[in-house]
This record gives sequence, C-alpha cells and structure tokens, in this order.
Amino acid sequence: MKVLSLVLITCIFVVSSFAQDITGQWHGALKVQGIQLRLVFNVEQTESGYSSTMDSPDQGAFGIPVTSTRFQDGTLKIAITNANIIYEGTLGDDNRIVGVFTQAGQSFPMNLSRDEIEKLGSNRPQEPKKPFPYRSEEVIFENKQAEILLAGTLTMPEEDGKYPAVVLISGSGPQNRDEELMGHKPFLVLSDYLTRNGIAVLRFDDRGTAASTGDFASATSVDFATDVASAVQYLQSRPEIDKSKIGLIGHSEGGIIAPMVAADSDDIDFIVLLAGTGIRGDKLLLAQQELIGKASGISPTQLEESAMLNRGIFDIVLKDQGTEEMKGEMRNYMAQAFRNIPPVNLPSGLTEDKFVNDQMARMKELSSPWMQNFIRYDPAPALEKVSCPVLALNGEKDLQVPPKENLEAIKAGLAKGGNTNVTTMELPGLNHLFQEAETGAPSEYGTIEQTFSPVAMEVVLGWIKEQVE
Repeated sequence: MKVLSLVLITCIFVVSSFAQDITGQWHGALKVQGIQLRLVFNVEQTESGYSSTMDSPDQGAFGIPVTSTRFQDGTLKIAITNANIIYEGTLGDDNRIVGVFTQAGQSFPMNLSRDEIEKLGSNRPQEPKKPFPYRSEEVIFENKQAEILLAGTLTMPEEDGKYPAVVLISGSGPQNRDEELMGHKPFLVLSDYLTRNGIAVLRFDDRGTAASTGDFASATSVDFATDVASAVQYLQSRPEIDKSKIGLIGHSEGGIIAPMVAADSDDIDFIVLLAGTGIRGDKLLLAQQELIGKASGISPTQLEESAMLNRGIFDIVLKDQGTEEMKGEMRNYMAQAFRNIPPVNLPSGLTEDKFVNDQMARMKELSSPWMQNFIRYDPAPALEKVSCPVLALNGEKDLQVPPKENLEAIKAGLAKGGNTNVTTMELPGLNHLFQEAETGAPSEYGTIEQTFSPVAMEVVLGWIKEQVE
C-alpha cells in the first residue's frame, strides 16, 4: 500500500512579495548519511500571495499539501505543519535559493534551483540479474468481464513438470508487475526467491499501468479482484501449472483483494496476506495517521485535532449518498470547522471561503471511486467466507497497517467463518514493505538497501511448501 492520504486538515496562508519571480518548480536534494532524497517545491501565485505543494520523487509522494508559503524581501519560507517541516532560504542573483530544511528539530542544508536533479543509482543488492536459473516468460491474459488485457511475467522452474503457482497482488496505487516503489522492486525479489525454490509465479502490471490496458483511476478493489481471478484462470490454462495448487499472495491492498477472490472461488488452494488489513478503511486511515504522525514528531495535540476533523470527514464518506451531496456536506463541515477556530489562531486575511476552498481542493481524492470504496470497505465478511489455508504476516514496525489490531481482526473474521487452518505472525523489526527498519516510517523505505527481509521470504516459502506437498 502506498502511503495513503492522511487527509490532515491544514490552513494555507501566504504573505505577498512581488519583487522577484518565485513561481514555478524549485528542485533540491537532502543528503543524510550518504543517501540523497530529492525534493521539489511547486510554487504558484494566488490573489493574496503564494501557495505551493511539495513532491518527494524518491519516496513516490507527489502533491503534498503545504501549510504556508511566504516570500518576502528575497526570503522564501515554506511550512508543512502536519509533518513538522520548515524550509527557509534566500534567493540570490544567480536565481538559486540557499537555505536550510528542518524537520522535527533536525536541520540540513538544502539549496534550490530551477534545474531538475537526476536520481542517484540506488544499491539494491537483492535484485536478481540475468541470466536467471529458471524460465521467465512475458505473458498477456484477458479479463473478459472488464474487456482489458493484462501484461505480466510468468516465472517457472527450468525442469519440465507441473508446479504449484502463486499470483502476486500489489498494494494500492498504480503498480507495475514488480510492485516498484521508492527504488525497490519487492515482487521481483519475491518471485525470484520463490521460483528458485520450485514455485511458479505470475506477477502482472495493474490495469491501466505499464503494459496493461484499462482505466486504473475509475477502478476499485472490487475491480482489481476480477483482474486477479483472470490471472488464476490464465494459470489454469498452462500445462506447466498444477491446477490444484494455485495460491494468492497479496501485499497491503493486495491483502484485501486476495480474500475477496478466495471467498468466491473454489480454485484457490491457499492465500498469503502480507500486511493485509482486517479492519474497515476509515479506522485503518485514522490509525495510520496517528502512527506516522508520531514517528514524524507531530505533537499529541496536533494529532488529536487532525483525528477529530478526519473522523467527521470519514463519517460523511460512510453515508450512502451521491458524490455531489457528499461534497456539499463536506463544504458545510469545513465551514463550521473554520468558525470553531479561535480568531487569534487565524492567519491574517484568511477568509472562510478561502479556507473552505483550499480544504476542498485537498480532499479531491476522497471523491475517487477507489478511496470511497476503501474507506467504506470492511474485510470481515469476505474473510468469513474463506475456507482455504491462510498465512497472515505483518511487520512489527508497520506504521501503515498496524500489526496487532489487523492480525487479530483477520484471525477473528476467519474463525467466525469456521476456518481453523490459519497462521498469523508478527515479524520483529520489519516495516510495511517487510524491510528490516529502524522506525518503520515511510520516509525510511527508499533509504534502506534491503528490499525484502530474507526471514519473511523464508516464512512464506516454508508455509507454502507445507500446503502443496
């Protein structure tokens, strides 16, 4: 699962200065312990001054809302309150900004320019290199229901025979077949490991992504489940695959989709849930917001204020109403939130209309079919219908899918349906991507050389072999 929008409610306020042109893209790079992290500030001029967003390309994060953008007397100051980030720098005659980036009390020099910064090569020692000691075939299969073609890679042991197989199901956001994010290719590493150990693996590009056709933006988890079912049908058509030993491995959102498919099919022999969720989407987002906020140094008061506002927003999304009705109720909700802010805390010149419009612009994602479905979706009913063996793994330091409450919910849902062939494990020291991590914060993902913990892969392989032997 990508880092889902936390929908933190922030105010944008600006102070005007028109002596120099500060609008456009400004590129910089943080260098910490030998690791480069590129950042981009996108500055726009408004009627009252400036507003901006921040991108972190190496972390796969774009359009991060900025709380305040000020440019006065040649000094640019950008603040992202909910992440405890402040950047302050001075624009020189060479059209470069010399400044300092501060987050949670730690300061780093970072200069900005108009020139795009190239990504440095990352050390990813686990990524396999050709030639592979197994067969690797580019494949295309059809989802007849959706009338789309899905492109992927099928890897199989070199020797002739019929092999057990798994379909890999990626997390949220448009993912290619390697589930590539933040310089890592988790599914490439996992598929290589499993295939070297006798398991055939089919991994594929999400619909509308890379070489697959279809529309990703209009799809929900329910639609993605039909893509996975089509992948299973394709494996059944292959003479090298043992049709009675086909399983699913889903990561993050993929851990929601796998039970959906298994609940409606007798063709699934087992499923593995990697950081899968067991609680409703709104509850997951609130828990995620709190954990990542704490790791980022956000104060308990700020976290509680954001949680209170977000609960109200999610309650609106949970109602059975049309998109326009939902937007109208949200607009009224944000207007009331503005009126509840003590006047002493309001930035000078910030009107109710501007506050509401700014917040509505930042909540566009809430009107997407995927997000509405995610917030409303409760995994329990699907889990209750799963009768095949299940392995559910979470990392102890996962801040996106908190391990204890989700593993307990997964186990409870399966037990309610009478499924006793269930194994759940919380793996020490691992984050949401199953990397060995210090804090588990998403900001670490790209800086960690390890792509996938060998311990986690050994657990997955050992359990699968128990199911198929």
